[in-house]
Amino acid sequence: MPPRKKGSTAASRRKKPTVPEIVRRLIEIDRRILKLCNERAQLVKSNASPDQLARLLDGRRQKAWQDLLKEQEGPIDEAAAQAIFRELDSVTRSLVRDTRATFLGPEFSYSHLAAIERFGTSSELIPVTSISAVFQAVNRGEVEFGIVPIENSTDGRIADSLDMFSKLPVRICGEVPMRIHHNLLAKCEVSKIKEVHSKPQALSQCRDWLSRNLPKARTVATSSTTAAAESASKRTGVAAIASQQAGVNYDLNVVAPNIEDNPNNITRFAVISTETAPRTGKDKTSLMFELDHQPGALADAMAIFKRNRLNLTWIESFPKQGSRNEYLFFVELEGHLIDLMVKRAIRSLEKKTVRIDILGSYAKMDPIG
Repeated sequence: MPPRKKGSTAASRRKKPTVPEIVRRLIEIDRRILKLCNERAQLVKSNASPDQLARLLDGRRQKAWQDLLKEQEGPIDEAAAQAIFRELDSVTRSLVRDTRATFLGPEFSYSHLAAIERFGTSSELIPVTSISAVFQAVNRGEVEFGIVPIENSTDGRIADSLDMFSKLPVRICGEVPMRIHHNLLAKCEVSKIKEVHSKPQALSQCRDWLSRNLPKARTVATSSTTAAAESASKRTGVAAIASQQAGVNYDLNVVAPNIEDNPNNITRFAVISTETAPRTGKDKTSLMFELDHQPGALADAMAIFKRNRLNLTWIESFPKQGSRNEYLFFVELEGHLIDLMVKRAIRSLEKKTVRIDILGSYAKMDPIG
């Protein structure tokens, strides 16, 4: 018997599959994936009415995704895996009923990207021209949901959104905290850029980078980052600060990626509807109230949260329309409306306030992107 060549067994074990073998295995895996996707969709379609659907595909599911994805091992990163789950739920939702959501447009704006993150591409996403139009569409029942920005880690509160909560009886049923990455987009090199276009907030969030790298370029405010990208696609020497998706849509090059001054630049979007969300166990509740204009009124209100051991995650004040010295207060706290301590705090606040609006409870989400 001839001697076995040294290392031949180990080499055969390390032999890579051929291209036909890889294709065959991919087809087998895809067949199993498709079968499971249909099984998943059928489970929801057969057991959920349109009214129950929101409870099945609510913040609890999204929170479960985030916990699950932190445990996963493999080459697929967390953002890509979440996008897969998001689209699965979007398709499943469309099998039971059409979901219509509106956002501050135009398409490829950051509000549009937040709407896609929340509802996926199988939902009907409708752009409108103002934050107030988003609120009005939800309030009139023209759409089920709206997406509005409420806070940015660099520029603070979004006053237009908070003001609309004081005017219309809509609820917050979810949040989408997104890491905002600004990109310098153009069809020319950096040295040839004469103007930089974007909406005022984006220009503000990149002002240090612009002063260091394009000190002679003129900044031009636009109605949206998408409008800026459109201008850059049509005019020589004009660059835009916008998302990568806007760059792809308008055939622009990413001249400089991630030019935001704050690497932890996060905009938080509120998902609004006419109903609040069910309890998940890791929730927030938002309230808006008005106090008597007298010494100690705010301190007395804040003491209520301390007595009930409720952690405040955000508090903002803004002037009441038609008054020079009176303010409305927007408060966000940990807990759900059905939690005992939250109920007690609200009952106590009702005795101390001139007006109180319960804006809703929703699942606390980790930043995306």
